[in-house]
Amino acid sequence: MASIGHVAIGVAAGRIQHRGAAQSLPSMAFWSAVSLVPDLDVIGFSLGVAYGDPWGHRGATHSIVFAIVLGVVIGTAARAMTLPFLRTTIIATVVLVSHPLLDTLTDGGLGCALFWPFELTRYFAPWQPIPVAPIGIHFLSSSGLAVAATELVLFAPVFLYAAWPRMSAGKGWSR
Repeated sequence: MASIGHVAIGVAAGRIQHRGAAQSLPSMAFWSAVSLVPDLDVIGFSLGVAYGDPWGHRGATHSIVFAIVLGVVIGTAARAMTLPFLRTTIIATVVLVSHPLLDTLTDGGLGCALFWPFELTRYFAPWQPIPVAPIGIHFLSSSGLAVAATELVLFAPVFLYAAWPRMSAGKGWSR
């Protein structure tokens, strides 16, 4: 993926967390950053970690266990900032789990190790409508830009949901 779909999930989570209130913009930025955390595994390429290794790209950081553990960590940090632990933990976990699930919908790579550490099998969804994006500087090629354009179209409804003003009871439209 070109990450546009992951960011779309993050902005929608920001809207959900704050129910469309004005403070949702910083929240959207935060959740968008969280949605991209699983792809930090690409740092391993420069450290000699092979793509197909357990800690390679779409390996351990793209697992359900990783999403749950990091979701709880984020929820615990939220409690220290007087945010609701359970709600934040659930949103974080859903945002993090969405990342590998979306990646399984792409048409390239080795799949995602969804059930690491219990097994190292890499999975793809049976339907793969999202083209895989070139990694690194190659993303700036014509094929990378075509993937970005495809994702913008596919995830436009999610961005519209996040940006659409909400109707307040008796007060008209509000954000």
